[in-house]
Amino acid sequence: MAKNLYDVLGVKRGAEPDEIKKAYRKLTKSLHPDLNPGDQKTEERFKAVSAAYDILGKDKKRGQYDRGEIDENGADKAPQYSQQHARQPHGFQGRGGFSDTGDMGDIFSQMFRDRQAQSRQSFAGQDQRYNMSVTFIEAALGGKKQVQMADEALSVTIPQGIEDGKTIRLKGKGQPGYGGGPAGDALIQIEVLTDPVFSREGLNINLTLPITLYEAALGGKVEVPTLHGMVGLKIPKGSQSGQTMRLKGRGIAMRSGKTGDQMVTLSVQMPNAPDDDLTAFLESWKEDHAYDPREKLKSATFV
Repeated sequence: MAKNLYDVLGVKRGAEPDEIKKAYRKLTKSLHPDLNPGDQKTEERFKAVSAAYDILGKDKKRGQYDRGEIDENGADKAPQYSQQHARQPHGFQGRGGFSDTGDMGDIFSQMFRDRQAQSRQSFAGQDQRYNMSVTFIEAALGGKKQVQMADEALSVTIPQGIEDGKTIRLKGKGQPGYGGGPAGDALIQIEVLTDPVFSREGLNINLTLPITLYEAALGGKVEVPTLHGMVGLKIPKGSQSGQTMRLKGRGIAMRSGKTGDQMVTLSVQMPNAPDDDLTAFLESWKEDHAYDPREKLKSATFV
């Protein structure tokens, strides 16, 4: 490993944490062993970069390294002795009654053991983040979908009822570990696309249902789309625009057993171009059946 961990990552000693992380990700992406099979030199550099980031990527270790408390391998540095102490004659007895040569032998033995322990140290791989867009129906019902990663396509299970912005974790599908350490995870953030028919509120599904003038006046049975197909809905006589009807249990069904409803809001639609017969009928009808739907507005108090 290079003497300076900052040189390993290609950053300056005073670099910000985000700059260090960015440099690390760029290097590991290009040096990844899966992208350079059989290249021993690149693999060694990949390991060195991972080990360097394990120290510089953590505030505590980075501080210890910058203060000279640990070395490039993360091992504690041995105490420094003055030149006068180093020149003491062989067999000199200190205050504690131990010889200088004995103390130094213990120090070097400890350093050797620290290096051996460091050589066996392992690091977990970094997590990888991805984005995945799913339709409203896919999010509501769940299912399988593929996501393209750096070197493979994976089948992802979409949990039933997942909400926009939620994250799916794929264990061990991130960056590989170092020194036998576990691989990181793949974190997939879900974006639920807008649907032209349905919208969601908690576990309930909302839908606006256009009906004709005569269906509103006379009532009847109409077909309504749901997450699982069309179902019949009875329209009461004299229905109004904005009136909401409930389809029990037709909303989002969770694995926990909780299920929402589908809320159907009626919207009375006039013909695109009323014909003469309808116009004549309404002119005749209003003579004896006039009513004022805005009556309540007249009592409003204006400031």
